[in-house]
Amino acid sequence: MILTITLSIFALVILNFLLLKFSCNKIPRTTKPIKKPIVIKPGTTISLAPEKLAPTGS
Repeated sequence: MILTITLSIFALVILNFLLLKFSCNKIPRTTKPIKKPIVIKPGTTISLAPEKLAPTGS
């Protein structure tokens, strides 16, 4: 009795792995070319305006 249950479960597990192996969709993997970062203006610096704080009323 235990042997038949064990064999049945083992057969179902093997069947499950076979179905998993052959039912997966194959997606072609393409390698993307490496893109270098684009530098628009290398000598440009950004100057920040001084912050003006609002009155808090305290």
